[in-house]
Amino acid sequence: MRDFEGLVAAVTGGASGLGHAIAEELERRGARVYCLDLAADAVDLPLIGVRCDISDDASVADAIAAVTADAGRLDVLVVNAGIGAQGDVEANDDDEWRRVLDVNVIGSARTVRHALPHLRESDAAAIVFTTSIAASAGLPQRVLYSASKGAVSAMALAIATDCLPLGIRVNAVAPGTADTPWVGRLLDGATDPEAERAALEARQPSGRLVAPEEVADAVAYLASPRSGSTNGVILPVDGGMYSLRPRR
Repeated sequence: MRDFEGLVAAVTGGASGLGHAIAEELERRGARVYCLDLAADAVDLPLIGVRCDISDDASVADAIAAVTADAGRLDVLVVNAGIGAQGDVEANDDDEWRRVLDVNVIGSARTVRHALPHLRESDAAAIVFTTSIAASAGLPQRVLYSASKGAVSAMALAIATDCLPLGIRVNAVAPGTADTPWVGRLLDGATDPEAERAALEARQPSGRLVAPEEVADAVAYLASPRSGSTNGVILPVDGGMYSLRPRR
């Protein structure tokens, strides 16, 4: 399927993990894809790496300007970049709260703010946020991360409403625990990585971690011009974690 043929997409955090899977899927479907990432040098053609620090407003502005200068347009924005945080409400001090919220929440807002003038010019404009099951389920030892992703989910719906008269669709994908390098690093740091992985898998009704490609497919659906009536949706991709309560 080449439903993104002729369109230009920017994916924050596109050099690795979910962002890279999303970028590859959009490119496979015909888009010209720019990966906005601190590790832009790690991006290989046909994907195009653009250095971007979403905690720095000037860096975000420069990255969006570089995309539009090179491609001449911007049609799809995937607001995916973010950082993790662990611990209960006592675990992180004010500085860590500021750091995580600045990246995950304000960084997402910065990205959309600088992209909007260009998205307004597209007749296939779409924004997709990456939020998390942590925004809607009370997961243990994830207070700060959950707060940040809850804010992203709320922001996505508010922006979707504001963008209605602009013809820009705004949706979000909410993955469960995905099999990404970030989760891999968490497991490597566990006392018993094998047991910790089994616990994460058992937490999801499907009994396994979410594959990055599954999240990428969901993002592609939400961003596709073929999904013109899908707007203001937060789509769980979590193996049923949001809504199913199986007996164990």
